[in-house]
Amino acid sequence: MDLPIRTTPTEPMMRKRQPTTAALEDQPIPVRVKLAAAWTSLMFLYAYVDILNFFTPGVVDDILDGRVFEFDLSQTFSTAALTLMAFPIFMVVLSTTLPARANRIANLVVAAVYVPVTAFNVAGESWLYFFGLGVVLELILLALIVRLAWTWPRTASSATTPDRGTARAQQHA
Repeated sequence: MDLPIRTTPTEPMMRKRQPTTAALEDQPIPVRVKLAAAWTSLMFLYAYVDILNFFTPGVVDDILDGRVFEFDLSQTFSTAALTLMAFPIFMVVLSTTLPARANRIANLVVAAVYVPVTAFNVAGESWLYFFGLGVVLELILLALIVRLAWTWPRTASSATTPDRGTARAQQHA
């Protein structure tokens, strides 16, 4: 039995809220949004692994000495690193703006290219659990991107759908 609940003398009587048993609506998410979300997640992982790497003993000292991994810090290194990361960064926006066919191809190509790029990040690292986990999570996201792009929903073939002229005639009828 619902009993009225009054919190203050001037407040109207309120009924106790009953829990709902209705199922939540699971709205479909467009493939473009899924791809943009996956690229965004990948970029967060890349950034977070790089940031946490600063806490690995010796890394900051190497950076201060002008070296990252096996590379000398230079404008060329920084430009190459930015260029390398610009592709997944731009894939966030391209996934939502490119036409479907170009979008699918771009996602398949860029994700496939980034599989070896991502795997390279674990090479020569002493903290294999940390970098290994980062690489595995990044590879899972890249696999998701490939799967989403590969299975991009298709429209019915033109043989089963009316051409534009027929569709216009039907609309005006």
